[in-house]
Amino acid sequence: MLLAQVKGHVVSSAKVDNLNGRKLMLVEVLTVRPDALHRTGRDLVCVDAVGAGIGAVVLAVMGSSARTAPELGTVPTDAAIVAILDMLTAEGQRLDLDQVLEAGA
Repeated sequence: MLLAQVKGHVVSSAKVDNLNGRKLMLVEVLTVRPDALHRTGRDLVCVDAVGAGIGAVVLAVMGSSARTAPELGTVPTDAAIVAILDMLTAEGQRLDLDQVLEAGA
């Protein structure tokens, strides 16, 4: 699983039938450090299985795990958002999900 932050929507008018009605989101993979979550500059497009909004910190899965999310078995995807985080504790510190620092900060 990957920690990521939703950056935006991806809109496509021409796509395979199994993607019709699916929300596609642009996410940036995050890394965890003791002081905060940090951006990595690595972006992914994910099928949203949980209704995440822009700015949300989420769990994303890739590969065959993305296709085992409920109702995504026939969707041609390699990445899916499967959870919206409410809290994250790392190394005994509760991290503020609203504070995501730039890469290298």
